[in-house]
Amino acid sequence: MSAETILETQGLTKEFKGFVAVNNVDLKVRRGDIHALIGPNGAGKTTFFNLLTKFLPPTRGTINYRGTDITHERPAQTARRGIVRSFQISAVFPHLTALENVRAALQRNLGTSFHFWKPERSLHHLHGRAMELLHAVDLQGFADELTVNLPYGRKRALELATTMALEPELMLLDEPTQGMGHEDVHRVTQLIKKVSAGRTILMVEHNMNVVSSIADRITVLQRGAVIADGPYAEVSRNPQVVEAYMGSADNELQGAH
Repeated sequence: MSAETILETQGLTKEFKGFVAVNNVDLKVRRGDIHALIGPNGAGKTTFFNLLTKFLPPTRGTINYRGTDITHERPAQTARRGIVRSFQISAVFPHLTALENVRAALQRNLGTSFHFWKPERSLHHLHGRAMELLHAVDLQGFADELTVNLPYGRKRALELATTMALEPELMLLDEPTQGMGHEDVHRVTQLIKKVSAGRTILMVEHNMNVVSSIADRITVLQRGAVIADGPYAEVSRNPQVVEAYMGSADNELQGAH
């Protein structure tokens, strides 16, 4: 594994009772890149993410992170290494404020997450860092707003902030712009670009405009297997990729510039 490769899978395969969901995937993610994993529905993208974060054990193949084989580690061990996943469905506490959500994530990083009996003032030392993180995702004006009241795009921005609070070296973003209107998509795309400084991002994303505007490298899955890998300009011209996306209205490869 070269110094610039942070994550590498070799022959990664997941079978469910004879159905091959992830088929012999070799993937290299370079340190500092925004790497997009794309493909039609049912291509195996979420299953692949579940293998990386240990929610599923692979049938065969290996996962190497920073040169260490982590294939058979438990999910918590892998998370402690700095691989943090942001879920497809917003994973924040709806009845806490935006600030309290980020502070809760900071507590997890300190290993004090279960000290719920401590007085509120004992968390004040986390206030400054929590505000910095809210500022990073343009939520400084929403610090005292209950999360349940935030617009959908802002909730996703808050989720980015709570993910960053765990100081990940590798962020796995699962469909970060799903279900958003055009304005929110643009805002969250810019935020991902902004928070990628100094870290590596692997993202599953359907929106080709997002992928073409921020991804350094793209891997295309179809029926669990890699059919293309490279920069957007190269991948978008690949006949196999164009064919895989034909007839699927929400994935207009050629229309994204």
